[in-house]
Amino acid sequence: MIYSQDINIIVFVYFCIACILLVSMSNNKWILVVEDDVFIDKAYRAKFAHENIPAEYASDGDTALKILQERSDDTPAVVLLDLMLPRKNGFEVLEEMKKNSKLKNVPVIILSNLGQESDVKKGMALGANEYLVKAETKINTIIEKAREYLK
Repeated sequence: MIYSQDINIIVFVYFCIACILLVSMSNNKWILVVEDDVFIDKAYRAKFAHENIPAEYASDGDTALKILQERSDDTPAVVLLDLMLPRKNGFEVLEEMKKNSKLKNVPVIILSNLGQESDVKKGMALGANEYLVKAETKINTIIEKAREYLK
């Protein structure tokens, strides 16, 4: 026989489980990786999956902005942004992000093979948090950087 106090306990347990699920879903941090090179993209996908880092991927600037706008209420912990992209380049993506009130505070790490001082200065002036040259940066360093922003 089930008594009313048993039902109260069962309802309370279900309520607690629902609360835990809601909290865990709202703390679901993720990163956006914007990279058009197929081989580098595959390496990022494999490494982030292996490290259990939730990520979304875009291969051009327009797609990156579309993802950011569609998920503007759930912005990424960080955007890893290449500069040499089709459609809109990384500088244009960064500029549009910083003009958008919902996206302007999203951290951006530029990952590019454009290592000229003028490119670095431009990226930082547009609001990037960090600028890494891909050819000089190991993928494990990129993972460590992503984890810092996911904390």
